[in-house]
Amino acid sequence: MKVDKHISLAFAGLVADARVLVNKARLECQSYRLTMEDSPTVEYISRFIARVQQRYTQRGGRRPFGISNLITGFDADGTPNLWQTDPTGSHTSWKALAIGRNAKSVREFLEENYAETMETEEKGEANAAIKLAVKALLEVVESGAKNIEISYMTPGEPMRTLEASKVEAMCKEIEAAKEAEKNKKKKKKST
Repeated sequence: MKVDKHISLAFAGLVADARVLVNKARLECQSYRLTMEDSPTVEYISRFIARVQQRYTQRGGRRPFGISNLITGFDADGTPNLWQTDPTGSHTSWKALAIGRNAKSVREFLEENYAETMETEEKGEANAAIKLAVKALLEVVESGAKNIEISYMTPGEPMRTLEASKVEAMCKEIEAAKEAEKNKKKKKKST
């Protein structure tokens, strides 16, 4: 969900709670922009969302938000940011993260493969981070590209969603590479 022109939010949990938090965050972005005459940082908005979530755990008559968030975006200097908030109100900065069902498996995959992906991206391979995300999702998604939707941001541009045909092509490419690697291992074992 778009929070501001440079900040987006993904969530796992109750959709109604997400709508409430996103509306509060959008209002805070506008208020910040009017007061400071500058766009808010991703850290500021994640801290604001975490504060709202934490406030709901302390007051009587209200239930806590049943939602974990990933807040991502670029600061004014082009620095990428990824923050997580949870229902307790804590917020943490990450380089790569997954939330929701099977998040532990995806997180472990990201921990193992993040560094080498960033090396290939620095060498000039475009979309290395997107390929890493698709590889991680293919570890836990059962029916391949049908259940995968990829959105991404680049500095100074709004969030874009990758077309389903491109996601499917990327999945086929990754699965073919996995199959080729398995065949190489089988040949090495047999010789």
